[in-house]
Order: sequence, then structure tokens, then C-alpha cells
Amino acid sequence: MKKQSSRRPYRMRQSLTLLLVLALVITGNVFPAQKSHAAAIGVTDNGSTIVVTTGAGLVYTVNKDNGDITSSKLNGTELSSSGKGSHISSGLGSDADVTWSASPSGATVLITAKTSTLTHYYASRSGENIIYMATYITAEPSVGELRYIFRGNGNVLTGVPANSNNRGNTGAIESQDVFGFSNGQTASKYYGNDQAKNLTVRGVTGSNVGVFMAYGNREKSSGGPFFRDIQFQSGGDTEVYNYMNSGHEQTESFRMGLHGPYALIFTTGSTPSVPDFSWMAGLNLTGWVASRGAVVLNGLSGMDSSYAYTVGFANSTAQYWTSASSSGAAVRRDMIPGTYTMTVYKGELGVYSESVNVTAGGTTTINTRTITADPSSKSAIWRIGNWDGTPLEFLNGQTISVRHPSDSRNPSWGPVTFATGGATNKFPAIQFRNQNSPTTVTFNLTAAQAASPHVLNIGITAAYISGRPSVSVNGNALTNPGASTQPNSRSFTIGTYRGNNHTFSWSIPTSSLKSGANTLTITPISGSSDLGTWLSAGWVYDAVELLN
Repeated sequence: MKKQSSRRPYRMRQSLTLLLVLALVITGNVFPAQKSHAAAIGVTDNGSTIVVTTGAGLVYTVNKDNGDITSSKLNGTELSSSGKGSHISSGLGSDADVTWSASPSGATVLITAKTSTLTHYYASRSGENIIYMATYITAEPSVGELRYIFRGNGNVLTGVPANSNNRGNTGAIESQDVFGFSNGQTASKYYGNDQAKNLTVRGVTGSNVGVFMAYGNREKSSGGPFFRDIQFQSGGDTEVYNYMNSGHEQTESFRMGLHGPYALIFTTGSTPSVPDFSWMAGLNLTGWVASRGAVVLNGLSGMDSSYAYTVGFANSTAQYWTSASSSGAAVRRDMIPGTYTMTVYKGELGVYSESVNVTAGGTTTINTRTITADPSSKSAIWRIGNWDGTPLEFLNGQTISVRHPSDSRNPSWGPVTFATGGATNKFPAIQFRNQNSPTTVTFNLTAAQAASPHVLNIGITAAYISGRPSVSVNGNALTNPGASTQPNSRSFTIGTYRGNNHTFSWSIPTSSLKSGANTLTITPISGSSDLGTWLSAGWVYDAVELLN
């Protein structure tokens, strides 16, 4: 039930609006605000909508029934869709209680849309064409995804990312969300998205207009620094998303609390910088954590200079990350106090971890640590690819995140016969049971090498429907492994190779090896049925090796 105060007779509403405007002009400022924002922001509450005029060209309208933004005009140009509102998740419906308040100086306004388990905030400052946002949750939305969707005017916002532009498609080729075109190319909202560690500001444009999402704080999101999720889709509307969590190849539990802050920024077409969110500390948002701590890592030994290193921190409450210098030094500030698992990533592969405690107002210093879990440090007779948690060096590995595997721009996936020592980009990034199996590897052994047993490792970064490798060496079948633990989701057909890294290992007896030429055959097995050529049991490769 809505509060009775959200509906008042027209004459009373009109009088209240006039009194509020007068009060905003004559009273002092309580919320911190820069002098450039001292002028009163315009707010009109007519009982069914709240209209905010920022004074810099942006006028937006919020529906008081459900918290949707139904209109956003920049310098008179309507940028919102005429058909659907912009909202959190799939909209809050009629259960939302929508209220607003302004700072006594009139320089800021805060709109709150609240349900029993979710509170969504819109905030603005006078003189800025920005809608600041944050979302507090105590339970996952029933739709199973926490996302803000800006639904834009597709006739105006035509400068959109190509990989997620579905206009002109010839129909869906997978699950009604991946689309094909007459030239064999593909597009989807799943393609061309940034990793979480690179989420800063991205958007869409038109003639003298632009709408950009500033993704802000990812501390309450899930998936870690390399996770990707939907950012754009263009069909009828032009859609801009901020996905805070979803079921899209999700590798860890959802986090509750205050997600954000983040923002929609409206420009005349230029890409804006990340806005200053610090002023929102004065808005008393539910879940805002003011007192924080920091971690300083003095360095790392055992690094591979060919790779970038990322230092991540995660617990059930929050996640953070930062880049390490060439010496392994790293600093991460503004962390919610608590105990975290610190993971050092070589590329995208965890190669060191330990527990770290962060205190409010304190700095935790960690002396130089030695990387102890890099598989590349082991001596191998041969190795295909390298251990870095990615398939980027393999055939079509760099296209997984930008198009469907069936896309006509991709070279053939195979089946492939690969001779060790050959060009790594000829080895397939993905093994599909129904498309490019088996993969055959040929290699030579000396008499001394053939006289000793060896360990075969196949490392993967993700798998679909319990796909795992069945292996034979010179026609001798090795024991079939059990399935790895992976998210229950589509993965490498929706723009991601990131699941849970896993290594399958076999001890190859000397009876299966030969001096001279040897043949290794890799075929996917699964206890589940394939759903199609590309939605078939398989995995993404990280590395394949035969150890000394």
C-alpha cells in the first residue's frame, strides 16, 4: 500500500510546490555542495510524477507509481523511449513507495523508490546533467538480475556499439537473444562488453546528444575483476545497462547491500569523465559505509614479465581489485572493513592467495610475497598455450567476447590436428562436442622420455553442460575424469570465457608412450544432452601440457 501522503488534491499540491520553492530559496544549506551548485534545482511534484530540472539543460520525469524514468530531455530533445520506462531490474511495479526531498539550499534533490527488499535512489545537483543513482537490496530481485536499464529513444540515439546492435537482423540464432544477419555475422547484448575492472564510462550518442553510464563502485557486484555482463542493446530502443549481478555465468554468490553509486550522464555527444560521487556521502543513503581501510602490498617475487598482474580481494560482503606494478607493488584503498581472500592473478589465473584483514581507518601492509602456484613454473616436454586463465592466444580466442562462435568472420574451428611447436593460434580456443571434435595433438618423444611415465594436464577456464575431456594416447584410453564445478549457464556463446579455472590431470603410463611420433586425441564427454551445434558439451582451453 502506498502512503497517503503520495497523493494530494491538485490545489494543495500546487500550494505545497510553491511553498517548497520559496523555502529552498531562503533557507541555508545542509548537504555539502560546491558554490557552482548553489542555485535551486527545479522540482515539480504533481502527485503522479516528479519532474526535475537541473538548470543545465536536463529535465527528467519520474513516475511516482513505480519509480520509472519516463522522460529525459536534454536541451529539449527527448532521449527516453516513448514505449517503456527506465528502471531498476524489470521495474518495481505498483508496490513502490516513491518520495523526494531537497537540501535546504535547493542545490540537490533525492528521489527514493522503495519496496520491502529494495531501495533505489535518484539524486541530482543543480548545474549538472547527471542522474546519480544507488540501489540497496536485502534480497535478490524476483527477476533474478539486479540491473539498471536506461531505455533510450532509438530514433535519436543512433551511435551505438556495433557488437550489440541487433537492428536489421534476420532472426535469432540462439535463445532469442543472439541474432544473425544475412552476411553470416552476429550481434547480441552479450557481445562487446568490458571486464568489471575496466568499467568506467561508456555510452551511446546521436546528433549533439549522448547518454553515458558511469559504472561506479563495483564492490557489491559479483564475479571478480574479469567478469563481463550486458552493457548495451539496440533494436527498437537504444538500451544502456548497468548490470550489478545476474545469472550469466556467475561464479559466486550475490552480494546484498548498497550497490553503487553509479550515474547516467547526459552530454552533447562528448564522452564525459567519471563524476565525483563523494558528495553523496551527505545524502544518508541506506547501506552507505563511510569508514574504510586500505591494503598496501610491497611487492611480488616470481612474476612473469610477459603478463600483467591484478590483485583482487573478496569476501561475502564486498569485492575489490587493483593493478600490480612491474615489481608487484599494489595499493587498494576505500575498502569496507573485514577479512578478505587476497588473490594475485597472472593474467586471469590465480597464482597466489592469502587472508587479509582490513580495519576501519587503518592500512594493512603486506611484505613482499613469493608466487607459489604458477603452473608455468613446472618444466614441460611441451606446452600448448600458457597458463594465464585465458584462451586469447588460441584460434578464435580473441573473438569469444565480441561475437557468436558461428559468426562468418571467424576462421573454421576445425576439427584440428595440431603438431606441438606449431603456431598456438591454430589450436582451438573452444572444444565443442558437436562442432570441432576431436582435437588431435601430435608430438615426438626421445627414447628416454618414452621410457618414463608423464603427467598430462588440460587446463580450462569454463565448461558447458559438464563438458570434460576424454583422452587417448596412441589409441590407449585414459580414465575419464569427473566434471568440473561450473556455473549453470550458457558461457562461451554469450561472450565470456570466464567460469571456474580447472585442471584435468592424467598420469600416462610408459605402456601408452612410444619413442618417436605419438598421438593424443581429445574428445568431449558429458552426462547431459547437447542442445545444438554450438550449445554442445565443451570447454574453453587455458593450456595443454605434458610434464617432464
